[in-house]
Amino acid sequence: MSNFERRALALLGIQHEFHELSLRLRVAASQLPLVLSVLVTLPIVAVVSPGTFSESTFLLGILLLAVATLASVVVPWDRLFVPAYWVIPLVDFSVIGFLYTGGRSSVTGLSLLCVFPVFWLAWSGAATRLAALLSFAGTLLVVWAPAISDGAGSAKDLASPLLIPFIMLAIFTTVAIVEKDTVAQHKRLMEAENNLQGSLQESRLRSQLLNGVLETVDVGVTALDADGKTILMNSRQRTNHALAGLAGSTDPRDDALIFGLDQVTPLTLAQRPTQRAMREESFSDMIVWAGTGKRQRALAVCARALRDNGKFAGAVLAYSDVTDVVNALNAKEDFVSSVSHELRTPLTSIIGYLDLALDDAEEQNLEGPVRTGLLVAQRNAERLLTLVSDLLTTASGVMSLSKSDENLTELVRTALASAGPRAEAAGVQLSSDVPATLPARVDPGRILQVLDNLLSNAIKYSPDGGAVTVRAWAEPGSVVLEVTDNGMGMSAEDQREVFTKFFRTGQVKKAAIPGVGLGLVITKSIVEAHGGTVAFESELGSGTVFCVYMPAGLGRSSGS
Repeated sequence: MSNFERRALALLGIQHEFHELSLRLRVAASQLPLVLSVLVTLPIVAVVSPGTFSESTFLLGILLLAVATLASVVVPWDRLFVPAYWVIPLVDFSVIGFLYTGGRSSVTGLSLLCVFPVFWLAWSGAATRLAALLSFAGTLLVVWAPAISDGAGSAKDLASPLLIPFIMLAIFTTVAIVEKDTVAQHKRLMEAENNLQGSLQESRLRSQLLNGVLETVDVGVTALDADGKTILMNSRQRTNHALAGLAGSTDPRDDALIFGLDQVTPLTLAQRPTQRAMREESFSDMIVWAGTGKRQRALAVCARALRDNGKFAGAVLAYSDVTDVVNALNAKEDFVSSVSHELRTPLTSIIGYLDLALDDAEEQNLEGPVRTGLLVAQRNAERLLTLVSDLLTTASGVMSLSKSDENLTELVRTALASAGPRAEAAGVQLSSDVPATLPARVDPGRILQVLDNLLSNAIKYSPDGGAVTVRAWAEPGSVVLEVTDNGMGMSAEDQREVFTKFFRTGQVKKAAIPGVGLGLVITKSIVEAHGGTVAFESELGSGTVFCVYMPAGLGRSSGS
């Protein structure tokens, strides 16, 4: 659509884009340039040559233009076949031919009015070759009209105006190419707009879905950008913020009510989950306490870093309220500790009286069922006392050590000697590979407990016999203890829970092997209290290897 047509539409109060108009309005708008040009021509003719208005051909051209213009407005072109509106530009060629024939002597350039129907046919985009032929033929008839009407059809008269039809054909070709390119661009723009609208709609739906999910889940969620500013927070997390005294604040504050596991010690700014996340740390199940008094809640925090092309772009943190779980665990620990304390005193008394009874039986040379029964009672009472001690150790979480310079080789030999009867009864062969001396500063009683637990497990979990080997060696600044068995082993799923309190593998339960699932928990606590670590490798059906790594620590003061 030309700027001339746009201005004409604007004058008529039509503000829509040309392609948005109905076909009838588009046809009328396309007729406007010729109508306005002729309206401009008429005053010029009236001034220059008033007699032109007496020419029948000139008046016939004006009348035919009025009829064509009325038809362009009145006829419902959208109900007819697509090229039907071509009748208007074809009639326009006749209009221009009559005007040119009657007024060429008074107004120069009337034949150039052919450019308007040529433009129209080119912009229509329908049957381009036929439209080009009609444009050329229509212009040719216009410029030949005077010669035909005067009856002077010499070759010279017909050849002299031939340049104009060819110029119009060139204009048609140019406009047609531009029109095709414009249509293609418009099509691409429409496709892009549709894709954009679809993307926006999908984005809105995703945003609504995300908001719905965030407001539905019983988990506080917050997202931070690379500068640590909050860009997203659901209502649950706003409640957590208010509980911590951060309502209406997104900046870190030193006076926030965020505490450690003891529920009393405030976390420093650097220890808080948000600051750890901004240091690009990813972590799970960090327990913090928010608030004070009866409203204080335990929150398990998980954080994951966001990256954009490998560059840190922020972090997302999730806060789960685990107050009830933590309180239940504390209640369980308190119950276990209380029961263990209550059991320890009578068990100690029972073992003491059993010792006295055994001494009397020995003095009186009592043998047979009486002495055997006392020994069985003593053994089971001691086993029960050991279990109670283990429960107290795990419940308190406190591991006291009394370190001294020891030879780990002797401790290994002592543990093997103690485990010998159990191994023999189970058909398990014990062996060792240790140096003559292996000095280290440790708590000998606790290390014997570690070895006893590892050997006991290795023997118990080799129900069909096998071999258990204990190795020990020194490394720069540390010592290593290793216990290997070729027993039943553990699955990958069981290995993830191996240091969980009271956990026992499915294979062990099926085999009805006795135990309560505290040995490895206590072992890990003892080793970590020495500043060491416990590692293991296991394969179901092939066996298990446990390695204890501890600092040698020679020459340090007792209790260090």
